[in-house]
Amino acid sequence: MAKATRKLNDKEVVALFVKYLAIHFYPGLEIETIPDEHKSGDIDAIAGEFAIEHTSIDTIHNQSRDSVWFIKAIGSLEKELDGKLPFRLILTLPYEGIKTGQNWENVKTVLQNWILNESFMLSEGSHIISGILGLPFDFRAKKNTNAKSGLILSRYSPDITDFTTRLRKHLDRKVAKLASYKEKDKTTLLLVESNDIAFMNDGVMWDSLKSAYPEGLPTGIDNVWFVHTSMPENIEYFDMNTAFTR
Repeated sequence: MAKATRKLNDKEVVALFVKYLAIHFYPGLEIETIPDEHKSGDIDAIAGEFAIEHTSIDTIHNQSRDSVWFIKAIGSLEKELDGKLPFRLILTLPYEGIKTGQNWENVKTVLQNWILNESFMLSEGSHIISGILGLPFDFRAKKNTNAKSGLILSRYSPDITDFTTRLRKHLDRKVAKLASYKEKDKTTLLLVESNDIAFMNDGVMWDSLKSAYPEGLPTGIDNVWFVHTSMPENIEYFDMNTAFTR
């Protein structure tokens, strides 16, 4: 499981984006005002001709919450068991295997005991592990004695078929905030962020925006950009306007 990194806050993302625009397209562009600081619920920045609203959305419903639960419940096992396995062991758990109402400490203890005892008796290859007393889910275990040793925790890919519907519902609320600035002759820009390294990229976002708005760019919006912040040291920006070309 990838090591968690500090998530950039909204102001940092917007400031870095404006800096990116200044370097590549609009020399001297700077944030002039932050309307949201003066009026709660207002847009995030005015920079030159641009009125900018930032938003982020989970690829999967409640993705951020579920990831926090997963890390809190069993995420520390990778580090705690470092050096204790003479083989590579990849455990793939159900995406929603960790839930509220479970005794997470007990789940962790049961899983740890299985790893330190039963996994040593597994043959090479993949196995479905089920029926472990005290563990509320089945999982897949893959053992490889020829690879670098250690424990790797992962989850099955979840269903993301509802993302397009959620995206439009979420962005429509942001569109309404920017519309008033378009009436003030500002160039309105919606900056959509994701820090999901597993399931989101510019291609998925482009396809999702095109499907969410088949009629074209939402009224009141001049530009839509996607910013991927999964690696804060290497943030990527993508112009999404071609997704709305009819």
